Amino acid sequence: MPSSAIKSRDIKELLQGGSARLTSLREQTRRRSAILAQVRAVLPTELAKSVLSAGIETGRLTVGVCSAAWASRLRYSADELSQKVGEALGLEIHRVRIKVVHSPT
Repeated sequence: MPSSAIKSRDIKELLQGGSARLTSLREQTRRRSAILAQVRAVLPTELAKSVLSAGIETGRLTVGVCSAAWASRLRYSADELSQKVGEALGLEIHRVRIKVVHSPT
């Protein structure tokens, strides 16, 4: 098919489109960003900087940190973290999982 016959669309138009899959991905990204922001907000500054990801699924808060040392430090704050994040987001958190993740650089 010649290139002139293919409709070209701006990437912004594609991302803002009504596709159910893209809409779901956008909503999931917004939700995870809000959770990450809340996790960082309740932690001391240095510890908050080590947090790279956060999400909540079926009552479990999963927090990704940049190293095993920061994971160990975060485990001491897990109970307080689950309580404060749960209250702020209006969710019940039963468990906290902390894992080491690689920075998306």
